[in-house]
Amino acid sequence: MSDQPPNSPPSGQAERSGKRRDRPLPTFAARETFFGTEKMANAEFSIAGIPFDLGTTNRAGARDGPAAVRRASRMVGGTYPDLWPDLYGLDIADVGNFSLYMGQLADSLDAIERQAMAYDHLLSVGGDHLVTLPLLRAASKRRGGPLGLVHFDAHVDTWAETFQVPFTHGTNFRIAIEEGLVDPKRMVQIGIRCRVEPEVWHWTSDQGVTIISAEEVHLGRPDEIAARIVDIVGTSGDTYLTFDIDCLDPSCAPGTGTPEVGGLLSWQTRAILTRLKGPRFIGMDVVEVAPAYDVAEITALNAAAVMAFYLGLQAKKREGPEPTG
Repeated sequence: MSDQPPNSPPSGQAERSGKRRDRPLPTFAARETFFGTEKMANAEFSIAGIPFDLGTTNRAGARDGPAAVRRASRMVGGTYPDLWPDLYGLDIADVGNFSLYMGQLADSLDAIERQAMAYDHLLSVGGDHLVTLPLLRAASKRRGGPLGLVHFDAHVDTWAETFQVPFTHGTNFRIAIEEGLVDPKRMVQIGIRCRVEPEVWHWTSDQGVTIISAEEVHLGRPDEIAARIVDIVGTSGDTYLTFDIDCLDPSCAPGTGTPEVGGLLSWQTRAILTRLKGPRFIGMDVVEVAPAYDVAEITALNAAAVMAFYLGLQAKKREGPEPTG
């Protein structure tokens, strides 16, 4: 599936030798699937798009996120020097977009959960952050209990309701905690910096959730933040990763529905994610990419990179330690 195979012979060499050799496609000509894969089913790691944004409370458009991230993902992948194993060595498939019910929020959430149940290790691309709720419902059922949660975001998403509506992309994790889908003592939120009422903040921390603000990340070191995350979620229990692209500063991710100033920079995200080698991740999602507001595809590219770093961690676990020196 890689678009980086061995070099083709010089022009005319294959013809002169009498042998036909397939030439690698340049990135811009690769299939517009996640990471350019041609495999569409029965893989160890399945990647699905969820074009859903009925839970959005500000700028709409995250329904177009999967298509934008698919296209950008052809530029990322391969081997990273702080991971070394090549994610293209993994068994990966793009399983397409999940089916939804147009304009019907509750039915769509049920449909997402049913479809997610079919995959043991699923990477999802939203869509707004409400899609994480049915994904957690499916993952918790498959794993037989509450999960640890690593949550990158600008917002806590633990409101009881937003604008008097109980199901939005701002209430998803309160519902997940109340339904027992996640263990709040094994839940950590990174990059938080939004306006939030004291009662919402205190409710969240009172459940046992650890909140690491964006300012703490800026004033600290990525390796220290990563070590703290690993200490919270542990290395033995099943853990889910969810990444809201608005965790990044708008300078790095303008294409999102609810941008917040003062966010993480791309290099900080990379440095933290590539150090999360201990937790036992069983699935992940990247959400809230709204390409209508993007500039030069940088938001979609950052979202695709998050997926690549996650897959790099999985490859690392299978191929042993990186070279020394």
